[in-house]
Parts: sequence; structure tokens; C-alpha cells
Amino acid sequence: MSDDDAVDVESPDDAEGDAARANGTAEAAAEGAAGESAGNESADGEPNRDAPDARRDGEAIAAAVAEHDEALAREVAALEADLAETREELRERDEEVEELTSKLARVKADFSNYKERAKRKQEDIRERASEALVERLTPVRNDLLRALDQDEGSDLRPGVESTLEKFDDVLAEEGVEAIDPEPGEEVDPARHQVMLRVDSDRPEGTIHEVYEPGYEMGDRVLSEAKVTVSTGDGQ
Repeated sequence: MSDDDAVDVESPDDAEGDAARANGTAEAAAEGAAGESAGNESADGEPNRDAPDARRDGEAIAAAVAEHDEALAREVAALEADLAETREELRERDEEVEELTSKLARVKADFSNYKERAKRKQEDIRERASEALVERLTPVRNDLLRALDQDEGSDLRPGVESTLEKFDDVLAEEGVEAIDPEPGEEVDPARHQVMLRVDSDRPEGTIHEVYEPGYEMGDRVLSEAKVTVSTGDGQ
């Protein structure tokens, strides 16, 4: 007989192995059925009363998880709503800041233009004031010229006095007053400049004579009066 014509014959050992495996499978199925039955019955064969409690616990846990998920969902929704509101507020604030920035730029530009206009106006006022002052001073100069045109032997005093009177009128119209203290007055450091001290019969520290009058305009001293002061040693 050739190898191709040989018939496989199962050995006794193989047959015993197959039977053992079949037997193990049946036993495992039986144990599974017994375990399932044991889950519903107690050790003495009575129904297992703990099984419904376990189901209830499982259902309670599932319900708690679902409730927690719903609470988280509500919280997330609330946070998203707050975030949207905050973003809207930030957008409105940004628009407000932009508007205020634009307004500030306009105010600064207006203020700069105002200062420029005020400066030009002040310069114009000063120019007009100077023109008006010159217009009032030129007649005084003309009077002095006419006084000098007189003959050398003529008395110039009356003409000069008249010119000085006109000049004082112009100064008075501008609010200018002469600082011309009387001899014997106390020295005012704010209005008098002491040129030197001289022996005099006047009280010590008082004005002996006025060397040159000063001028003040309102509360402002334009120039101090130059004076000599007595030492009191001439008494």
C-alpha cells in the first residue's frame, strides 16, 4: 500500500483528549448557569434578596450621574453666557475708549488753536497799544523840537514845562505814576534804590534827596526811584 492510499486511524490518546475537552466545556457551561442561578438565590437555595438592592443602587448611581451631567451642562451654559456678556461689555468699553480718545484729540486740537488765536490777539493788542502810545507821544516830541528851534537867548523853560505837562498826561492815561518821595520819608526797598549815604541833618535812614524819580504802573514798579539816604551825622 502506498503512502497516498494510507487511511488515517485515530489513536486512543487523541480520542481521550477530545472527550476531556468536551467534558470541560460542559462543566464550564454548567458552572456559568449555576453562578447565574446563585446570583438570584442564596446559599440555602432561597431567592437572593440583595439582587434588587444592587439594581436599585445601580439605578440610583446612574440617576445621580445623569443629574450631575445636567448640572454641569447648566453651569457650562451659564459660564458661556457670562463670557458672551463680558465680551460684549469689553466691546462696548473699547468703543467708548475709542470715542473718548477721538474726543480728546479734538479737544487738544481746539485748545491748541485757541492758544494760537489768543497769542495772535495779544500780539495784536500790544501792537495797537504801542501804536496808540506812539500817536500820543509824537506831539510831545514835536513840542520839544519847536522849543529847540527858538533863538538861543529865548527862555525855554515855559515851553519845556508845557511839554512835560503833556507828557505826564500821556503817562497818566496809561496808568503810569511817578515815584517821587519827599525828603525825610522812610526808605521803601521795594520802590526806592539807595545810591549812597550822605551826612545830613535829616533822621538816619530817611531819604535826603531824590536823584531820579521812578515809575510804577498799577501794582508793578517799572523803575525804582534813585535816592540818597541820610546817615544822621549832620545833626
